[in-house]
Amino acid sequence: MKAIIAEDEFTAREELKYFIKNYSSIEIEGEFEDGLDVLKFIQQNEIDVIFLDINIPSIDGVMLAKNISKFSKKPYIIFITAYREYAVEAFELEAFDYILKPYDESRIKSMLKKLQMAYEEKNHSSPKKSMLNKINLWKNDKIIVVDMDNIYYCCAKERITVVYTKDQEYFVNESISDFYSTLPKSKFFKCHRSYIVNIAKIKEIIPWFNNTYNLKLDGMEFQVPVSRSNVKEFRKIMNI
Repeated sequence: MKAIIAEDEFTAREELKYFIKNYSSIEIEGEFEDGLDVLKFIQQNEIDVIFLDINIPSIDGVMLAKNISKFSKKPYIIFITAYREYAVEAFELEAFDYILKPYDESRIKSMLKKLQMAYEEKNHSSPKKSMLNKINLWKNDKIIVVDMDNIYYCCAKERITVVYTKDQEYFVNESISDFYSTLPKSKFFKCHRSYIVNIAKIKEIIPWFNNTYNLKLDGMEFQVPVSRSNVKEFRKIMNI
């Protein structure tokens, strides 16, 4: 798998290179600090993945991703940024993942593993359905493969996490924080210490006590709370 890194901060670029070299077989074909240089390179060279900082000179990461989305063969885009507020836009651009700085080593390892699986599924003949957007959950002592887009919200219950779709509930034997670390941040937000919400399923944002919110999800009566400590990040993500 061939990749480039578009990142204008030397320290962040070196740290990311360290993780890529130690936890994957990805070949780094180039490093860039300027968005225009990135665009010129990918127009002339075929790559499989781009690690893309949002705040880079000339052409920012979001604009680059919009250009890349028009390519006949699109590389996987992994946004690397210190800002949460672009997560919704990244989701709309079908980014593979959205990694926040400062980097979390376990989060990077998990992302690289998923990336390798997605690449192998895409580039090798196989009757298996791609696991790119799938997740394994438990129900009645069986492992059920669920499309992430069908998840509405998740709730912490004692030492497990309960995962809700529109009409089913499943569970995973992980704390809600550990489970959240495996989910793409472009799609999901931990809005409360006990809740994760699928951003795309939010239908109404209802003001609540102490400047918090309750979230009404599409087609569901239950309202997911946004805790006071998460209100600021939530407002950035939802542009409110």
